[in-house]
Amino acid sequence: LLTLVNLFNYLDRFVVSALVESLKKSELSLTDGELGAIASAFVLVYMLASPLFGMLGDRGRRPLLLAVGVGLWSLSTAVGGLARSFAGLFAARAAVGVGEAAYGTIAPALLADAFPENRRGRVFAIFFAAIPIGSAAGYIVGGLAEERFGWRAAFGIAGLPGLVLALLCLSLRDPERGAADGAPHRDPLPGGARGGVWTTYRGLLRNRPYILTVAGYAAYTFALGALAFWMPAFLERVRGVPKASATVQFGAIVVATGLLGTAAGGWLADRLRPRHREAYLWVSGWTALAAAPAALLAFAAPRPAVYLPAIVVAQLLVFASTGPVNAAIVNVVAPGERARAVGLSILAIHLFGDVPSPPLIGAISDATSLQTAFLFLPIAFAAGGAIWLYAAWRGERS
Repeated sequence: LLTLVNLFNYLDRFVVSALVESLKKSELSLTDGELGAIASAFVLVYMLASPLFGMLGDRGRRPLLLAVGVGLWSLSTAVGGLARSFAGLFAARAAVGVGEAAYGTIAPALLADAFPENRRGRVFAIFFAAIPIGSAAGYIVGGLAEERFGWRAAFGIAGLPGLVLALLCLSLRDPERGAADGAPHRDPLPGGARGGVWTTYRGLLRNRPYILTVAGYAAYTFALGALAFWMPAFLERVRGVPKASATVQFGAIVVATGLLGTAAGGWLADRLRPRHREAYLWVSGWTALAAAPAALLAFAAPRPAVYLPAIVVAQLLVFASTGPVNAAIVNVVAPGERARAVGLSILAIHLFGDVPSPPLIGAISDATSLQTAFLFLPIAFAAGGAIWLYAAWRGERS
C-alpha cells in the first residue's frame, strides 16, 4: 500500500512536467522562469513542512498522519486545474507540498520499523521503485489527458484517485518504533517536549555520516529535479520530438530504467553489506559518479542513435542509488529519530537541490538555450557521487 501511494505521490508531483509546453502556450502565458518557479513552489513548501511532520511522525499516530497528507496533496493537485493565473497555479502546487511532506517523512520511518536492517536496501528499493513508475505515469497521464481533454482536466485526472488511497492508509498497521532493530524505542521525553525535539535536531547536525550522506543527496537532487521537470520540454524543443511522443517516450524510459536500476541498486547494496559496512554509500557513490559522463553525452549528442542509449544508461545509474541512500539515512540514526532525520534530510536536499535547480535552468534557458542549461546537470551528479564516496571511505575507516 505504501508503494502504491508513493506511485501516486510522484504521479501528482510530475504531472505538471508533462504540461510545461501547454502552460507556456495557454492563456496563462507563462515564461520558462515562471514554469520553473511553479516546480519550486511545491518543493519549497514540501521541504519547509517536512521537519514539522518529522516531529509529529516520531510521536503521533502514523497511519492517520499519512491519510491526512495523501488526501491533502491529492485535492490540491486537482485544484491546480482551476487556476486562472500564475499566482493561482503557484498556490495550488505549493499546497501539494504540505500533503507530501507528511507522507515523505513518515512512510520511510514506518518501513524501517517493519523490516530489519539487513533487508532495508531491498525494502527501500521496492518502495522507491514507485518513483520511476509514478514519475512516468505523471508524464504519460499528463500528456495523454492534456491531448484529449486539455491541461486543466489533466490535473483532476491525476489528483482525484488519491482520495481513495487516503482512506486506505487508515487501515495500515503502525509498528512499534525500533521493534525491527531488536528492542522497541522508548522516547525519554514523551509528548514531544520542546527540549527533546531541538536536542534531536542538534544531534543530527553533529552526526557526520548523516550530514555527508544528505550533502551528497542534495547535489544529486539538484540535477535530478531539473532533469525530471525539464526533460519532456528538452525532447520537444531541442530534439524536435512531437509533444505526445516526448512525454510517452521519456515516461517509458523512466519506467524501464527506474525499475531495473532501483532493483539492481538495492539488491547489490544488500549483497555487499556483509563485506562492506558502507555498502549503501559505495553503491550510491559509484553509480552517481558514473551517471555524469552518460548524462553529458545524452544532452550534447544530436543524433537519436546516440542520445537515446545515453539517456537509458544515465537513468539506470541514477536510479541505482535511490534505495541504498535512503537506507543509509535511516541506518545512521536512532529508531526514535528516523522521521525527524528523514524530515531534516528532505529540507536540506530540496533547499540546496530541486528548489533552485528548475528555475535556475529556466533562467539560463531564457538567457541562452535549454540545451546549454542542461550541460550544468552532469556536474551536480558527479559532485553527489564524490561526496558519497568520501562518506563511505570515511565510514569504513572509523
